[in-house]
Amino acid sequence: MFALFRINYHNQYYKAYSDGAVLGQIKKLWLESLQRFEPDTIRRGAREVIETSEYLPTLNKMMVACQGDPRKHGLKDPHAAYVEACQAPSPKTTFAWSHPAVYYAGRASDWYFLSSSTERAAFPVFEQHYKRLCERVINGEELAAPDTPALPENIETPLSREENQLRMQALRDSLDL
Repeated sequence: MFALFRINYHNQYYKAYSDGAVLGQIKKLWLESLQRFEPDTIRRGAREVIETSEYLPTLNKMMVACQGDPRKHGLKDPHAAYVEACQAPSPKTTFAWSHPAVYYAGRASDWYFLSSSTERAAFPVFEQHYKRLCERVINGEELAAPDTPALPENIETPLSREENQLRMQALRDSLDL
């Protein structure tokens, strides 16, 4: 990332980071702040900043770039997603979700917890799961739609008492019991 900045913002880079000891401290701070992002996310964010800004980015601008714009991927903001998850009727798998990330964040947060807790308690839990899922989607991962269990092809009715006894006798006869 810093190599990309040095190449793109040559004069600004050398003016801002002229002291090697300070540059080491800055890199350590940035590493600690950006460690929650995948390396590919950081590279994408650095390229986005380079393409959209004439000036060397701040750490805050870099973090925003790494987070990406969820709307480009069809994702809602965390609070709107939380409201959707809380208002979705059961069974949850059959609901028409705006994005599968909302369903998976709700499932990871526990549906009962979301419905029985206050927003003050439940939203931070949901938001944490949702942001992780959003980051995965922004990194290119495709989330599958919730799997709705299919009904069996053949629905068998229970056997009558007499039929059960006949089958049991046939089994005993075949095993010589």
